[in-house]
Amino acid sequence: MTSKLELKADIAVDDAGTITGVAWPFGEPDSVGDVIEKGAFSFPAALPIVLEHDQGAVIGVWESYSETDAGLEVKGRLFVEGVAPSKKAHAELRKGRMAGLSLGFKGNAFTDRTGGGRTFTDIDVTEISLCRNPVHPGARITAVKATPPKENLMDPETIDETETKAALELKAANDNLTKLTARLEKLEAKAQRPVAANDNEPTATEERKAFAQYLRLGNTAGDTVLKALNVSNDAQGGYLAPAEVSSEFIRELVEFSPLRTVATVRNTGAPSVILPKRTGQTNAKWKGELQATTESEIGFGQLEIPTKELGTHVDISAQLLDDAPVAEAEVRLALAEDFGQKEGVAFLNGDGVLAPRGLMTDDAITHTANGHATNLAADQLITLMYALPATYRNRGTWLLNGTTLATIRKLKDGQGNYLWQPSYQAGQPETILGRPVVEMVDMPDVEANAFPIIFGDFGTAYRIYDRLEMSVFANPYLLATEGLVRIHARRRTGGDVVQPKAVRKLKMATA
Repeated sequence: MTSKLELKADIAVDDAGTITGVAWPFGEPDSVGDVIEKGAFSFPAALPIVLEHDQGAVIGVWESYSETDAGLEVKGRLFVEGVAPSKKAHAELRKGRMAGLSLGFKGNAFTDRTGGGRTFTDIDVTEISLCRNPVHPGARITAVKATPPKENLMDPETIDETETKAALELKAANDNLTKLTARLEKLEAKAQRPVAANDNEPTATEERKAFAQYLRLGNTAGDTVLKALNVSNDAQGGYLAPAEVSSEFIRELVEFSPLRTVATVRNTGAPSVILPKRTGQTNAKWKGELQATTESEIGFGQLEIPTKELGTHVDISAQLLDDAPVAEAEVRLALAEDFGQKEGVAFLNGDGVLAPRGLMTDDAITHTANGHATNLAADQLITLMYALPATYRNRGTWLLNGTTLATIRKLKDGQGNYLWQPSYQAGQPETILGRPVVEMVDMPDVEANAFPIIFGDFGTAYRIYDRLEMSVFANPYLLATEGLVRIHARRRTGGDVVQPKAVRKLKMATA
């Protein structure tokens, strides 16, 4: 049996698109009296974050689930930099207009509760959606940052025409949701009725129902049943058992280099951005009463950051799109992950020809020698940190990969204290020498002549300009004769180092 229940949820979201919430509070029944016990949840390998149960609106990925005393806590990330619906949902969350989470699941084991409802002890979670108005009457957002004061969305004296249109669309969506909920409750009630031994299972599709009747009655089952089976007939005129296409996809984990979280990111409508650049300093000197001032020669230049294009296309079977409605959403999710991963690599190691110029490829960034080709030295991390001007150092962040991070965690100072300081306060990052650490999978490992660590003020040092959000469109005509649909995706973005003196690298060498 498959059920989709709107549940009470508390949500929090930050500027980077990291979203946390309680998808199900323990000990509290929903509006129809159902309760899910702690320990009952099972999850697939990965779950996309979808909007209002629309499988075509994938806006992020759920990354972790945990059962606490409060309830089922979930954490994920929105594609705030790549997918337009995700950015819109992020803005709605920040404004307090996204009411909660909605949990869909398949119930495997439950018992009836006195007075109505059920107590589930074993379920398979199939989706967790963001929604405006959950069915659970107590569902609401209580911990969203930057929530504006409540206002009457339907009062034309306090809102503009755009807000009025949005409010009307929301009302229509709520009406449809109410109808869908009522229909779902009827289906659930029907599913709980005892099933006869010779009857087919209640959740079967029309094709499977027809096949079950055909097995019992043969060719006397009637024209309606036989017509439903025509989609599965074989070459000899018999009828094949229909296959079931699962809505769960097996995914590979995609890791990103999150340089966007520490760099300065801006939008542009031009093919490139030109930044004026001062290339020298004035030369003031102390002078006597009658002495003339000295002349200063100061130079100015320009730094141009062009926007580069990233694109691909995917050919997918039209039959798969018909048989698995979530297939297109899965393709969009894969494209968003692929683009995010490729951007992360380019912003770190791009050559500046076809891809943006990366942070690690700028020769103007200076380095501190480790003093040994393979053994990371704790003292040199201190030297590296204090080689930067105080203005940049006090806003600095460490960038390194997981392997280097493991090595750092084992380093100690002269008193035997670990340089790595774990954080015991919620929301506060862990630190090295008092400055936060960001793990980047595309940074090099600790090896001879490599630059495994870079430290500094990356908001000042690196600039990213987005020309075009990721655009995805399907072409069902180009390969129609081959039974394929081509899905195109493209994005334009640029990046470059604008202040190399704000960061410094560690080189695994003696000099």
